[in-house]
Amino acid sequence: MSANPYSLRAGLLSQAEGILNHRYHSEYEKIRWLCDRNLIDPKTVTWPEPPESDKIIAEAEKLYKFVQTK
Repeated sequence: MSANPYSLRAGLLSQAEGILNHRYHSEYEKIRWLCDRNLIDPKTVTWPEPPESDKIIAEAEKLYKFVQTK
C-alpha cells in the first residue's frame, strides 16, 4: 500500500522535526554538561536555539529530495 502525498509530507515534516529537535537537545545538553563542570561560563556561551518552522521545512525538503533520487 502506498502513502498518499499528504501523509508523505506529514511524515517528512515529522522526521525533520525529530532530527532538528534531537540536534538541538544534544547541543543543549552538551553545553549544560560543560557548564555544570565549570568548564565554560554559562553567561558567555551561545546557547542553541530551538528549531523554527522554516528550518524544519528546509530539512523536510532535503529529506524529500533524497526520497526522489533513484
